[in-house]
Amino acid sequence: MVNEASCLLNTHICVQNLNLWFGANHVLHAVDLCLYEHRITALIGPSGCGKTTLLRCFNRMNDLIDGTRITGTLLLDDEDIYHPKAQVTSIRSRVGMVFQKPNPFPKSIYANVAYGLAITGKYSKAQIRERVRESLMSAWLWDEVKDRLHDSAMSLSGGQQQRLCIARALANQPRVLLLDEPTSALDPQSTAKIEELLTELKKQVTILIVTHNIAQAGRISDYTAFMYLGDLIEFGETQQVFTVPKDPATEAYLTGVFG
Repeated sequence: MVNEASCLLNTHICVQNLNLWFGANHVLHAVDLCLYEHRITALIGPSGCGKTTLLRCFNRMNDLIDGTRITGTLLLDDEDIYHPKAQVTSIRSRVGMVFQKPNPFPKSIYANVAYGLAITGKYSKAQIRERVRESLMSAWLWDEVKDRLHDSAMSLSGGQQQRLCIARALANQPRVLLLDEPTSALDPQSTAKIEELLTELKKQVTILIVTHNIAQAGRISDYTAFMYLGDLIEFGETQQVFTVPKDPATEAYLTGVFG
């Protein structure tokens, strides 16, 4: 149970009794979870426990997998994103996604950030230029690339490419940013840069990060959710979960008994 201080925070996403099946395989079991506004929530647990599957529910990425069936409620700003009349395109514009490995488009640095804005047809070239600049600045990349915006994104380092992917996600001005192991393919210096960036970005967006790195969760998250075998075992403020976990399975995972 979340403490009274948490009850005063606004929620951007609220999951209620969420179940998910891939074919006959029941992957997520009656998950209840809230993501609080302008906070970082870390989703931890051993491989195969359902972390990434849950993450992908928040922008309906699991819809792309044949045989997916979902029950329960997932509210984004009080809108049920699994309602039959929900607009998936609108949902995905409000929920940005950054993947495990940097995946820039084989285009210029500028085109990577501008692409999602350009295809909507809603923005002038001047508006797109300004949004690209703002997004690159928010991702702490502008000063490094402002003189080579038309160079290939593939010319950037791995850490720069991941920050470019973050800038690309921020260009649509999402309410929520999802990150799936965003630093697992990066060196320690680049990882530290991304972690520092995320603690700054929570002033703009609500963040959910899947990570196998328990120390990373402890460093940057305000809240931690621990999953095991498709169940959400424990959720609470990170300091509480890490120091006085309420469930023996949480303690066993955090102390390395299994992982």
